[in-house]
Amino acid sequence: MQPIKQIEHDIKAIIDICDHLIHAEKFDDLINFYTEDAILVIKPEMIARGREQIKSAFIKIAAYFDNSIKPIEGQMLYLVTGDTVLVLAQTFLEASQTATDKSDYAMERRATYIFRKIDGKWLCAIDNSYGTSLLDSL
Repeated sequence: MQPIKQIEHDIKAIIDICDHLIHAEKFDDLINFYTEDAILVIKPEMIARGREQIKSAFIKIAAYFDNSIKPIEGQMLYLVTGDTVLVLAQTFLEASQTATDKSDYAMERRATYIFRKIDGKWLCAIDNSYGTSLLDSL
């Protein structure tokens, strides 16, 4: 098993790559960092399931933000056990002024991501940029 610090470094590198791919709108490349059965929380009460739905969701999210969205990670905490990592992250979304003015959603979030190691590769199984604030919509 890899040392925990190495796992944390590897996961951070993957998240940075994914943030870049989102900003560059390279969604075909992006979905390769998700498990086949991954879920993406699009907004409270709306979830994309599987790589194709996730790709479609990211295309729509990009359009919603006038194709200007840029995720940036702040502080991160990694909880590692075996082949699973829970990431708690301070996530900021930057976008054009027009896009942020029309958005009903916070541009600073406390995200939760779950990664699993499958065939030697870390993949995102749950991508929840809303974190526990999803509980507010219950």
